[in-house]
Amino acid sequence: MDQLAGSSRLLREINETAALRHLLERGPLTRGDLRELTGLAKPTISDVMRRLEDAGLAKVVGRTSGGPGPNADIYAVNPDAAYAAAVSLRASSLATAVCDLTGEVRARTETTVDFGATDPVRAVRDAVAATCKQARIPLRRIDHVQLAVPGSVHERAGVIRFVDVPGWSRPGLIDEIRAKLRTEVSVDNDVNLAAVAERSRGIAGDAESFALLWLGEDGLGLAIDLGGTLLRGARGGAGEVGYMPVGLPEPAAGGPATVHDFHDLVSGTAIRDLARRHGLDKDTGHAAVAEAKEHQGFLDELAVRIAVGLAAVVAVLDPPLVVLAGEVGQAGGTALEDAVGAALRDLSVLETAVAATGLTEDAVLLGSLDTTLSAVRDALLGRRL
Repeated sequence: MDQLAGSSRLLREINETAALRHLLERGPLTRGDLRELTGLAKPTISDVMRRLEDAGLAKVVGRTSGGPGPNADIYAVNPDAAYAAAVSLRASSLATAVCDLTGEVRARTETTVDFGATDPVRAVRDAVAATCKQARIPLRRIDHVQLAVPGSVHERAGVIRFVDVPGWSRPGLIDEIRAKLRTEVSVDNDVNLAAVAERSRGIAGDAESFALLWLGEDGLGLAIDLGGTLLRGARGGAGEVGYMPVGLPEPAAGGPATVHDFHDLVSGTAIRDLARRHGLDKDTGHAAVAEAKEHQGFLDELAVRIAVGLAAVVAVLDPPLVVLAGEVGQAGGTALEDAVGAALRDLSVLETAVAATGLTEDAVLLGSLDTTLSAVRDALLGRRL
């Protein structure tokens, strides 16, 4: 009898999980829709929806009208069944967002933080708490937090490496944040999370694989998407191309190549200084790139610098697509895309498409939201089995 009861319970949970998954992926559905999608009988799907309603996971949001036959209840996921948070670390601030189970962003904040004087654990906890307060959601209701950091994450060691923000490289920090928030916390490189957004919301959605070069005002990085899976490396250091030595040809004919770190060539400061040498005086690199249409010499020289680094990446990975992202990639748009594409064709025998990102919002925070929401949904569906 115990085995029979256990089998019946498991079958009910499998049916509930199937219905809930369809509601999460497709949005509002009638019981008739769910019967067609799951293959379950009419009485069975009625019992499934009753149990999901009783559990607070689904609710009736309307009724069909105007069609043949009787009106039918329309079911949707209860958005308040679970919540997720995303936190993006910058040099002097934390950008935070909270979303519900449907993915709707309930609140978003940006908090200036003096990391030289503020403990990272307290800073993250306060940022999430403040965003929850704005969203009118208790902090204890957050089921998962995705933290984006400008560094590499060594998961096994629980350490963030190559991060220039004070206090963020100390051993045990990730576990301390988990303990303080009392919920699940995942940590990933910010450029990897930008690639998640590019895959789910941007121009790389249909790409078999792609590389995303992050040309940020304050940082440089590479994300490698292989069929929807991010390559992180043995210690989380895959994509730290800022440290990659490259030889840049001297402008004078016959001059020897000068070896630089890639960061020295295409950081925000380096781009700003290059622009000023071309008579374009702006406070930031991305501001200079945004107004480079009348300064083709500057844009072409910048494109060569970018292509020198990309040529090494392309030779090793041979991606079908490279996406130019970050503040500089956004600002450069199609003009930078065309210039880098032409420069890369001169340096590489491989035919690699180059495209500027089409995302205009904060790609790191968007990717963090996508990732944390997926974690919450996977955990919720897993608990039904």
